[in-house]
Amino acid sequence: MAKKQFKAESKRLLDLMVNSIYTHKEIFLRELISNASDAEDKLAYKSLTDDSVDVKRKDLKITIVTDKEMRTLTVYDNGIGMTKEELENNLGVIAHSGSGQFKANLAEDDKAADKIDVIGQFGVGFYSAFMVADHVTVVSKAWGSDEAFMWQSDGADGYTITPCEKDAPGTDIIMHIKPNADEENYDPYLETYKLQELIKKYSDYIRYPIVMEVEDYRQKEKPADAGEDYKPEWETVKEWKTLNSMVPLWQRQKSKVKPEEYNAFYKEKFNDWQDPLAVIHTSAEGAVTYKAMLYIPAQTPYDFYTREYQKGLQLYSSGVLIMDKCADLLPDHFRFVKGVVDSADFSLNISREVLQHTRQLKVIASALEKKIKSELVKMQKDDREKYEKFWGAFGTQIKYGVVADYGAHKDVLQDLLLFWSSKEGKNTTLAAYKDRMPEDQPFYYYACGESVEKIAKLPQVERILDKGYEILYCTEDVDDFVMKALGEIDGKQFKSVNDEDALPQTEEEKKAAQEKAEAGKDVLEAVKEALGDQVKQVRISSILKSGACCLTADGPVSLEMEKYMRKVEGSAHMKADRVLELNPDSAPFAALKRAVEAGDKDTVAKYSKLLYAQALLLADLPVEDPAEYTQLVCSLMV
Repeated sequence: MAKKQFKAESKRLLDLMVNSIYTHKEIFLRELISNASDAEDKLAYKSLTDDSVDVKRKDLKITIVTDKEMRTLTVYDNGIGMTKEELENNLGVIAHSGSGQFKANLAEDDKAADKIDVIGQFGVGFYSAFMVADHVTVVSKAWGSDEAFMWQSDGADGYTITPCEKDAPGTDIIMHIKPNADEENYDPYLETYKLQELIKKYSDYIRYPIVMEVEDYRQKEKPADAGEDYKPEWETVKEWKTLNSMVPLWQRQKSKVKPEEYNAFYKEKFNDWQDPLAVIHTSAEGAVTYKAMLYIPAQTPYDFYTREYQKGLQLYSSGVLIMDKCADLLPDHFRFVKGVVDSADFSLNISREVLQHTRQLKVIASALEKKIKSELVKMQKDDREKYEKFWGAFGTQIKYGVVADYGAHKDVLQDLLLFWSSKEGKNTTLAAYKDRMPEDQPFYYYACGESVEKIAKLPQVERILDKGYEILYCTEDVDDFVMKALGEIDGKQFKSVNDEDALPQTEEEKKAAQEKAEAGKDVLEAVKEALGDQVKQVRISSILKSGACCLTADGPVSLEMEKYMRKVEGSAHMKADRVLELNPDSAPFAALKRAVEAGDKDTVAKYSKLLYAQALLLADLPVEDPAEYTQLVCSLMV
């Protein structure tokens, strides 16, 4: 029989189908199983609308069969089947979708449309078979027909349709798998282990059983006359198994899913050995209809803070995996969340691997962000121990989220932040800090350092604590950036204990400070001369109470920012303009003053370098010349 040509620019279009549209060859099995599922759906729908069709949904299934010797892989379904005309239209016209036409017809009957959800849209999925097969045979018998037909093609050269014999309605797609080439190995598509893997990955939630004969190991029955030293024997057996789960966990009612089922799903899907801290099982109907099941892990993945880590949720369309990690569904500050989203409303591209439009994604992503935050706030209030565990794992990520995009997400994230409280001796939220704040407290106070213990000993914190004000102790590099990004909450600013105006001064206090500065002017000039360009300025401190000295910064770059950039950029980092602050009421300042008045420049230089080195150490900054500092200290002992 003469071959018929495809009713399209066949060679060019089919080449495009095979070589360009699909990213991975393994997608072909997903496409063929989806088509088979559509055929089952159409028959199930027909049984609902046509009394002459006596078909029970439980009897519908999809069967996979391999033959290594013949190099064939066959996908069988016992669905609606196709007539000769439908074979001609659906397989002879590339990009004509029988399922798409079926859906269009259903659109005229909303009630009917609600009862069925076919997957195919573009009529191209079938041709993905030619990515792995050099010859495809389709044998089909339509329901209610006495005739069966065989469609055959080697690809773009055309196809034939001939009458054939077939016992039962349905469609068989028989692929002759290509021989291996230099850079391509097609043998795995004849191996049951590989096919099981692909079915589990892409088609686990197809609503009909996908069955295949697989090899299994079974212990032989113990002989009746076996003695005490009998050792169990094992044998290889072949048996038919259903390979897919069919009903996704997220499609079940939340009240009917047990915690252990949620946990088992999470561990299997996302390769974690620990139970998640929380599960968010949600759904929505309206402009975009979807179901989602999200997990908050208990620990950071080993590569979480590396470039290799990929965020994203598994994206399903009607139970078929479309994307393994859809990054657009999660904001970066919640990149640790794992889970799945399933919706039939996505506008997919022709390969069903990528979304054509992002409107639906934006709607879902916005809703999921609110759900995640709500769950975390609930955990924070109801189970503080669990939230502390979450914070230990992902608190840094939340802080990075506050800083990102110039603080655009701070309003979303500020309720989730925890900082160590000088008053409580444990982590506190900003809301709890605010509730404890005295009426006369002008700012949210914070102090940065390497550890809580070190911060508590900083001379700068003394005057704030003596006022009875609480300080947030910040021990992470990113914290100073976080505080500056937060800026203020309800009109009250965040103030570092290093800021000169951290405690507002009365006119009397300002006058007294000016008098002390004037009285110590000669000392300040002498110290500045001794230190040179190491500091921008030396001044009388208004932030020290009993401490002799401290280091602050003048300008937009704080000392904490300098320390962070030192770690990130190494030697080529930006530096803060350093200010050495001296306490005029301290004994070291009095010693300096005596040396200045005596004109002892060597002693002034020695004392100046000692105080500057001490200020560096207090600020957790490296002493620029440790050997010189050691000699200066030792010289005081002589």
